[in-house]
Amino acid sequence: MPPPATDSTRILLTRLWREHLRQERAFFAPILLLTLLMAGATALYPVVIDHAFTMFADKDPRILYQIPVLVVVVSGLRAAAQYGQSVFVQKVVLRVIRTLQDRMFAHLVHADLARVEREAPAQLAARFTTDAAVIREALSRAVNGLADLFTLVGLFASMLWLDWLLTLIAVALYPLAGLPILRLGSRIRRASSGMQERVGEVATLLNESFAQARIVRAYRLEEAESARAGAAFNHLYAALYRMARNRARVDPILEVLGGTTVALVIGFAGWRAALGGHSIGNFTGFVAALLIASRPLRALGSLNASLQEGLAGLARVFAVIDEQPSILEAPNALPLPPGGGRVSFEHAGFVYPDGRAGLIDLSFEAEPGLTVALVGPSGAGKSTALALIPRLQDVTSGRVLIDGVDVRRLRLASLRDAIAYVGQDALLFDDSVAANIRMGRPRASDEAVKAAAAAAAAGDFIARLPEGYRTRVGTGGQRLSGGQRQRVALARALLRDPRILLLDEATSALDTESEAAIQEALARLRRGRTTIVIAHRLSTVRDADLVVTMAEGRAAEQGTHAGLLAGDGLYARLVRTQALAQ
Repeated sequence: MPPPATDSTRILLTRLWREHLRQERAFFAPILLLTLLMAGATALYPVVIDHAFTMFADKDPRILYQIPVLVVVVSGLRAAAQYGQSVFVQKVVLRVIRTLQDRMFAHLVHADLARVEREAPAQLAARFTTDAAVIREALSRAVNGLADLFTLVGLFASMLWLDWLLTLIAVALYPLAGLPILRLGSRIRRASSGMQERVGEVATLLNESFAQARIVRAYRLEEAESARAGAAFNHLYAALYRMARNRARVDPILEVLGGTTVALVIGFAGWRAALGGHSIGNFTGFVAALLIASRPLRALGSLNASLQEGLAGLARVFAVIDEQPSILEAPNALPLPPGGGRVSFEHAGFVYPDGRAGLIDLSFEAEPGLTVALVGPSGAGKSTALALIPRLQDVTSGRVLIDGVDVRRLRLASLRDAIAYVGQDALLFDDSVAANIRMGRPRASDEAVKAAAAAAAAGDFIARLPEGYRTRVGTGGQRLSGGQRQRVALARALLRDPRILLLDEATSALDTESEAAIQEALARLRRGRTTIVIAHRLSTVRDADLVVTMAEGRAAEQGTHAGLLAGDGLYARLVRTQALAQ
């Protein structure tokens, strides 16, 4: 059963203070001072108006210069204080948001691969944009709410000074608005959470649709995509409308209450004036104070709605930060020992969170300097086996060893520094070609980068790019062809000079000439290193020293290409049915 709203609100606000706001307390003193100046200057307006009407009634000639000077001074003081307070508040708020974003990104970038893949990239991005925006709005409104509160206190003091009886009448009515506004706040918090989910869904759909633009046009899916987008927009519209409808109720409540208060005050003042009561100066100054108070009162009334939206976003952000990764470094983790990169699977098993078996009792040995090819139908567990080596996932039974040490006992940095991975879909970062290659070894020289590119048969096409190695490749490397992206990814792996090389059919998008050049480069790279490749091409498998044929998460057969063909088992059937392309 979830905690009551008040408890969860207190927990969130306490945590926000302890982990973020407390670090910014050096700014609190100037913010408080400037806020008090703003409130004090605003509270002086009714007193100035009262003084002006008194001088006007007395036909005092000083009204010609004294009141204008007072108005200019009060207005200037309030404007200067408002500017300074706004700048300091935004500085604090933006620093808090930046820190939240930093923490969330740092958590996600180190999180388990399964956790990151659980949500679409656009939904994760919404945490950094949509949620951050509502948190920023809530924090800003909360600080400004403090200014509104001080302003009301100042105006209340002015009203007491001008007419204490009218003040009591006015103040007695406003607490009546508290209960419906609090109820609306809880509704707005629920609606805000739903709205933010819908925003993430729409962003995911748009990202997917635009990324698949070629497929959409080639298969004439424009109408289907429009219908899918229309349904998502309808859900977002419903969520936004529900939240807007709840928020829209706040101002009318305060409007009716404010109008009722002014009407009662005017009626009572008129009745008292008929009996020979206070002067028009007092009454005019009091009504001015009452009208000036309507803006901060209205702001405070809508503050709860904004806070509830911000708390919903804050809860989602903290939920990401609090997720505990399952891939953890052991307390006494060891550096990777010297060795050639022998990889041993010993009865390795892996079960997905939903209970599906990914690997069952998988055992094989990959010796340094040799190449092991994992083959088999789709879903056989090849990619899962590859992911266990750099600990993108962890075995649920058995173990994986590198040079005799269980990978779970190794320091993650030491383990992953010894491995280079090239996937079938070679996605690149939106940076220069040189920067993408240098990710293999960040401190590599330009000469080493060019040497790696040449070894990966990428040097010639890079030289023909508009800015050579400084050419930006676009999001995901979209400005390059599939084969060019793979060659850049291979150059990155070559530059890393790894102990273990993992290839997920890394030459699948290459033409025959480029593949031949890369196979020659890979042959040189394999010397003294362990290479494990997921293979679909027969040309790749023929060169392997050991072929592990997998089916339903198990190693069905092991042996050389020629030996497995002679055995006429699963591997031979895959070759005959061209599951391994020629």
